[in-house]
Amino acid sequence: MSKLLVVDGNSIMNRAFYGIMGSRMLTTKDGTYTNAVYGFLSIIFKVIEEISPNYIAVAFDLKAPTARHKAYEGYKANRKGMPNELAEQMPIIKDILRAMNISIIEKEGYEADDILGTLAKKAEEDSIEVTILSGDRDTFQLATDKVTIRIPRTKAGKTEVDNFDRKKILEEYGVEPKALIEVKGLMGDSSDNIPGVPGVGEKTALNLIKEYKTIENLYKALDEGTATIVKGKTKEKIVENKELAELSRFLGTINVEVPINEEIKDLEVKEWDKKEVLNIFKELNFNRFIDRFNLNELQEKKKNSELFIIKDIDISDENIINKIKKQGKLIYYFGKVIDKQSKNVIKKKIKSINILDIENEEVYYIKIKDLDEFLKKFKSVLEDKNIEKYGYSMNEDYVMLMENGVHLSNIVYDAEIAGYVLNPTSKSTIQNLASEYLDIDIEEYIAQNDSESNNKAGDEQINLFDELSNSQKQEEIDIDKYKNAMYVYCIGMLISKTLDKLKEINSLDLFNNIEMPLVEVLAQMQVNGMYVDKEELVQIGDKLKKNLETLTMEIHELGGEDFNINSTQQLGKILFEKLNLPVIKKTKTGYSTDVDILEKLKKYHPIIEKILEYRSLMKLNSTYVEGLLPYINEKTNRIHSFFHQTITATGRISSTEPNLQNIPTRIELGKQLRKVFKPKEGYIYIDADYSQVELRVLAHISKDENMIQAFLHDEDVHKQAASKVLGIPIDEVTKEQRSSAKAVNFGIVYGISDFGLSEQLGISRKEAKKYIEQYLEKYNGIKQFMDDIVEETKQKGYVETLFHRRRYIPELSSNNYMVRQFGARAAMNTPIQGTAADIMKIAMINVFKKLKEKNLDAQIILQVHDELIIECNIKDKEEVAKLLKENMENAIKMIVPLKVETCEAFNWYDAK
Repeated sequence: MSKLLVVDGNSIMNRAFYGIMGSRMLTTKDGTYTNAVYGFLSIIFKVIEEISPNYIAVAFDLKAPTARHKAYEGYKANRKGMPNELAEQMPIIKDILRAMNISIIEKEGYEADDILGTLAKKAEEDSIEVTILSGDRDTFQLATDKVTIRIPRTKAGKTEVDNFDRKKILEEYGVEPKALIEVKGLMGDSSDNIPGVPGVGEKTALNLIKEYKTIENLYKALDEGTATIVKGKTKEKIVENKELAELSRFLGTINVEVPINEEIKDLEVKEWDKKEVLNIFKELNFNRFIDRFNLNELQEKKKNSELFIIKDIDISDENIINKIKKQGKLIYYFGKVIDKQSKNVIKKKIKSINILDIENEEVYYIKIKDLDEFLKKFKSVLEDKNIEKYGYSMNEDYVMLMENGVHLSNIVYDAEIAGYVLNPTSKSTIQNLASEYLDIDIEEYIAQNDSESNNKAGDEQINLFDELSNSQKQEEIDIDKYKNAMYVYCIGMLISKTLDKLKEINSLDLFNNIEMPLVEVLAQMQVNGMYVDKEELVQIGDKLKKNLETLTMEIHELGGEDFNINSTQQLGKILFEKLNLPVIKKTKTGYSTDVDILEKLKKYHPIIEKILEYRSLMKLNSTYVEGLLPYINEKTNRIHSFFHQTITATGRISSTEPNLQNIPTRIELGKQLRKVFKPKEGYIYIDADYSQVELRVLAHISKDENMIQAFLHDEDVHKQAASKVLGIPIDEVTKEQRSSAKAVNFGIVYGISDFGLSEQLGISRKEAKKYIEQYLEKYNGIKQFMDDIVEETKQKGYVETLFHRRRYIPELSSNNYMVRQFGARAAMNTPIQGTAADIMKIAMINVFKKLKEKNLDAQIILQVHDELIIECNIKDKEEVAKLLKENMENAIKMIVPLKVETCEAFNWYDAK
């Protein structure tokens, strides 16, 4: 029997939209939302796969009023408008359906339900099985033995479909599907604002219709006095609201006689316009659907074996070295193997190199059996300043090579960094970059096996993805060779593509003059590392453990019994059941005891202060004592932290393995940890810190006169703010008043709210709101900047730093207030924090160069936000301090000067 699938377009789009939200709110690079489209297609593909229909149609609502709206002004009046994020996806799904040659049916004056009902009736008359796909249970009235309603739902993150035919409706409701119209007439429908009879719910309505079948029969029985099951107030309400019941039944009845032109034969499943579907899916980044329907086969591209060929060569082959030197260019990718040295310390070793000859479309593969032998041969190439180096994640390569006595020089292009500058919120993996900029699916290529041979006379050549069965017998076959060959090929192809894109968005100078020179600086910082006094670190750990033992005894005494302080459930019982402290928040597993809750409970019992201190010391010991010890290199006695430049959306540098930028400073024992970081004997730390760099950037960008004057006259900017907001002389500003002004100064471009400020300062929200309003009134240039930048970002879809570092912020177009607020904060904050990050990077590059030029015995060892630390020979300290201050203060010229404070010390703690 033939089958028809009719889809309620608006209902399924709506269900898909809300089913894929939150962290999975899908967007394209330019910020176009795609979650509803993706979800809609996932649902419809699942149903098509299951039922294999011969005919398909999708019905959509139009904005024009229907007969229901004309009959009752309040019909659906309570419904909010379609969210912008969903509305912008409606034309997209229609374009896709047209490309799939799936019929779209819309009729002015009728709803999609009416079209579904009309098509179902036509098909049933032609003995065609019908499936109605909808998220709306109103369609249950259409169910028959040949018409099945399929309702999608999400279970455990997966879409499942429930089927409702006549039999299932009878089992679930106890009435025929058509009788549900009568039920709705009595009970109404709050979602559609159908009134029904006041006070009559679903249970009562169902019982009445089971007994009387129709509303007419019910009222006839009431008139005749035979309606014995209806009594009291319910009876009164039904009698009084006959007109409402009949109106509600009309409003809830699906019209199955819509005058549509389409016949069932016109809805026959047709071949897709695959090329058009592919183009749309590529634009939307729907790679899973492209793979699922093998659409990549349509792309006009070379066969795998024609992209390039791989040549296995030996280290002793001088031709490759001569060719690289002649071309003045090395496009390479190292094959690496994990070398896990401890639980925390994981290193990589070089096991192979793939080199792309871009002119001849050849990849040279060298299996590295002896690293020393390889480096002996290639050192001249890797260190040659006249040979440009192109690769991926080259800071990692730099460190590995430096550990083996080779200095990678003239690093001009890193594909990972190019991708990061183009879009800092997208992961710049080779796979992602290849897919986005080259239309290459690396995983697809790797999965393929090309059986054709590309051997040429005199050359030992291997097809890109040849069958490995014969090769697997060889002991030293490198299976990753094929993957890495594709990687190096993609790196080579990405060069021109990404550089053109960078030029197009005006970020090429940022890439060439800031990000690429920084690669060597950060890699060298990792190589340098920071010396750690291991014995002193262990002593701090011992002290922390003793303090924790004492605190544990005190907490148990205050709690009246021994219990596991680290157990949320046990702690919750002590605090809220035994000590009867006020319960602020409960979770599924019990009482909440997070830091925010405990802070609010401090005034109720002395145990809370002890618990907070206990937690702080526990974290210090586990994260910053026991956590740091494994990272101390046994050979150098230094911690060699990894510095990332492709992680944060604002351009800030981050540190991991371990994170040295996050060592706590709020409590004294945390600060004491910095004492274990020391320069080697005969050396000293020179510490330089930008003074209020973000506020200075804000003054420059906003051109606020008051803030500019404060910096030009070297005034205390926080005292000035307090003076102007409170209307008092600057020399009368108290320490507390200055602190309040400081909180606003630093919080304003982070979108600080009256609630946030009130919590921070311990004042009422009303006072906090007034303070913010007065601040913005006095600093109207800042207010203007904040208003303008949010509106400009909303229009353009992105925001930039002074150096054209771009960040896309699609959140500003969200219909969700909280998401929009995040977008507004990001729009205000990114130009400030991002420009400050760019300034620090420029300063680091300039300092690095000057230290080398002057041949000073000094090296950069750490960067923490606005702070830069150099370890230098004591004999050079004056010159280094001067050089450091000059280069940091002259990194950029702004309306207001940059100010840097320097100091010297024999450990990190004393350097602040």
